[in-house]
Amino acid sequence: MPEPFRANKRQAQAMASVEAKAQYLAFSLGAETFAMDIRSIKEVIQYAELTEVPLMPSFMRGVINLRGSVVPVIDLSTRFGRASTEVAKRTCIVILELEQAEDVVVLGVMVDHVSEVLEIAPSDIEPAPAFGTDLRSEFIQGVGKVNGRFVILLDVNHVLSVDELSALAADSSPSDVAS
Repeated sequence: MPEPFRANKRQAQAMASVEAKAQYLAFSLGAETFAMDIRSIKEVIQYAELTEVPLMPSFMRGVINLRGSVVPVIDLSTRFGRASTEVAKRTCIVILELEQAEDVVVLGVMVDHVSEVLEIAPSDIEPAPAFGTDLRSEFIQGVGKVNGRFVILLDVNHVLSVDELSALAADSSPSDVAS
């Protein structure tokens, strides 16, 4: 009878930590590093000219044609109540597929630049801080510790909630846009 495979304690811990790590796409907005779960990301594309849509709120930068589909693009910096993203050489659009109700919604978010894919173990993720950030707490999934630095992990389902974005767009009246 063959001998069953037995891992020593160190091998078992190493295998468990490899399996438990989640992957996040890291990107920059200004001087801050953020990341989002890679499972909701469809692709990353280089910034291309957007078609502006009249009477939209400031966070809605426009739409792009992605292989025949119209995809709205949101300026993540503006969504966070900050200045608009300045288009530069490394500006990217991260294309996301989000499950909203019974639909899959495809959205693009504009970021300063994408830096890397991070693997973060659950033990290296702290809960969202109650203070010290100008982001709404429900936007933050947690704070990851990676190589001695902190990365804010975004909860894209809250940041890009279609219901909330629609309500914000409806609140954006023509008089708000004209002034």
